[in-house]
Amino acid sequence: MSQPGQDEGSRDGRRAGSGEMFDGIAERYDLLNRIISMGLDQGWRRRAVRSLELTPGATVLDLATGTADLAIAIARTHDVKVIGVDPSQGMLAVGRRKVEAAGLAGRVELEVGDAEQLRLGDASVDGISMAFGIRNVPDRARALREMARVTRPGGRVAILELSEPRGGLMSKLARFHIHTVVPYIGGAISGRDEYRYLQDSIARFPPPDEFAELMRGAGLRVLRVEPLTMGVVCLFVATPEGG
Repeated sequence: MSQPGQDEGSRDGRRAGSGEMFDGIAERYDLLNRIISMGLDQGWRRRAVRSLELTPGATVLDLATGTADLAIAIARTHDVKVIGVDPSQGMLAVGRRKVEAAGLAGRVELEVGDAEQLRLGDASVDGISMAFGIRNVPDRARALREMARVTRPGGRVAILELSEPRGGLMSKLARFHIHTVVPYIGGAISGRDEYRYLQDSIARFPPPDEFAELMRGAGLRVLRVEPLTMGVVCLFVATPEGG
């Protein structure tokens, strides 16, 4: 049986949701995101950046940084240092090109890493961001405990994640988009079927209230849970307990 957050099966020896899986779609990942989200994903990231409430000189850890969209948005908005961590070498290679092109190489550092075992000291960063990556982590509770450990007291943890609206008019449309449109467009553009994994990972991700409770159990005080775009995405904002 798979662990919570872990997906069974693999393609060509690659676990679904792993760094190796994302290596295969790295070059077209940004285009796919823009099309599949209908251009809304950048606005969701800007909302996450604001929620971090950063001050000049802060250090931010961007987990599941991928092609560095959120890391770049943070560095463009604030005079801070950003450490982007991701398990996919292919995604990071794309991200490094984007960081260089944006003129942010002096403030954005990208490295291979695992959210479940961070190579950082206790209370060593002022904030943590993570966009659309927590559902791919095999042991989510462990990753959340690591976030609580490395964030300084009073610092913010902002997690964006896709969600299936459970009720209302939007729920049927959202499910059709996730289960039918996303895999079709992803396969047509990328020439691969990894985006079929996306529909399953979203469906298996716990409802917002359950995930917020998981955050609390990991040592994070949840400040707010914000459904965005009628619940298609949720923004979870927290701070370490006692902070």
